[in-house]
Amino acid sequence: MRRSFVAAMTFALLATPAAHAAALVPSTDVPRPAPTPAHTGARVDPRGATTPSAPRPSVVNAEVTGGRRPFTADSVVVEKALRRLTLYSGGLAVRTFDVALGQKPVGAKERIGDFRTPEGLYTIDGRNPFSRYHKGLHVSYPNAADLARAQTMGVTAGGDVMIHGLPNGEGSMGSDHRAYDWTNGCVAVTDEEIDELWNEVPVGTPVRIKP
Repeated sequence: MRRSFVAAMTFALLATPAAHAAALVPSTDVPRPAPTPAHTGARVDPRGATTPSAPRPSVVNAEVTGGRRPFTADSVVVEKALRRLTLYSGGLAVRTFDVALGQKPVGAKERIGDFRTPEGLYTIDGRNPFSRYHKGLHVSYPNAADLARAQTMGVTAGGDVMIHGLPNGEGSMGSDHRAYDWTNGCVAVTDEEIDELWNEVPVGTPVRIKP
C-alpha cells in the first residue's frame, strides 16, 4: 500500500506546474510529532517506523456530540507542529482536521521553492474549484512581513499557497496522504475534508499559521 501510494502521488505531483512540481518525498528535517492525547494517529519517523496509536477520527466536532450543526467559520488556525487545522466560530473551536504540510515543515516560508509552509497571519483571499488538487482555498501569502524579509534576503517570496485536497484522481488515498509532509508549502487535507472547508470557510476569513 505504501509503495503504491508514493508512486501514485509522485506521478500526480510531477504532472503539475513548476510551482507544484516536486515529487512526494518524506520530510527528513525532523521527526513528525509523537502522538499525544490531544493529537493521536500513527506517524512515520524518518527511519520509516510507525508509532501505533488508538484510532482517531480525522474530523472532530467539538460543539455537537453525535451530530453536526451548520456553521460559518470566522477564523482558521493551523498548528504546524501538531499537523492540525482548527475552525473557530463565535470564539469556539468547532472543527479540527489533521493535515500534511510542506516537505520542509520546520520554519517559516522565506522564498519560492523552499518547500516550507508559511507562518503568520493571513486571510483566505480566493477559491479555486479548478485546481489540480481537489479544490483549493487560497491563502494570502506573502504578507507585508514576508515581503520585507524576502527583500532583505534578496530573494523572491513566492506565493500560490493554498489549503487544498489531494491531486485530482488520487482522492481514494484518503487519510493515508498524511503519512508524509508532501506539499510544496501548502496545507493538505482529504477531498472530503476540503469539500467541508469549502462550505464552511468564506473568502475573507482570517488564517493564523503557527509553528
